[in-house]
Amino acid sequence: MEQVLKSHHEVEEKHAGLEGAKMGMWLFLFTELLLFGGLFAAYAVFHTVYSKDFEIAHHHLDRVIGFINTLVLITSSLTMALAVWSAQTNRRGLLNLFLFLTILLGTTFLVVKLAVEWPVKFAEGLYPGGKEFNHLLQEGHKGQAIFFSLYFMLTGLHGLHVLVGVIVLLGILFLALRNTFSSEYYGPVEVSGLYWHLVDLIWIYLFPLFYLIK
Repeated sequence: MEQVLKSHHEVEEKHAGLEGAKMGMWLFLFTELLLFGGLFAAYAVFHTVYSKDFEIAHHHLDRVIGFINTLVLITSSLTMALAVWSAQTNRRGLLNLFLFLTILLGTTFLVVKLAVEWPVKFAEGLYPGGKEFNHLLQEGHKGQAIFFSLYFMLTGLHGLHVLVGVIVLLGILFLALRNTFSSEYYGPVEVSGLYWHLVDLIWIYLFPLFYLIK
């Protein structure tokens, strides 16, 4: 009887710990939404003032690459959700697999953004301080310069969040390989999943803002 009560007490402690961690993560995610919400508001204001310049500038971005990266992150949300489900149902092999796939997809997103897309803009001088960027300012196309400033600021900040997420998931995967998680203890997997879904959601807003302007 004493053993049963002790086991029940441990389960309650784990549940309380999970709820506390989830609440803490939700509060953190709220602050992140405020941060990006402010930047989205700035984008909306500048887009209203320089709508024509924004429409012209967005043609310098590759929609195909943006769409591919969107698919990559949406797929990573699916694999992350499956990783949480695997942890909750004691499917340790699947947990390891889906965590690995999520990390792989997140890394793919970063490689495409930082090693494929951004270098093109640097080569064209379309970055703050770049030759073409300064030319836009000199020619009176201030709106286009603002567009690229916002592009690098928002996609760079988002990319940093993706990088942090990948690092966190690497730690989760390390613990998963040591059989740390089970149906009775999967809190870190679920909490990291909440963060990852926010990162994906932010990109779903960024993609149409920069690549699909009309």
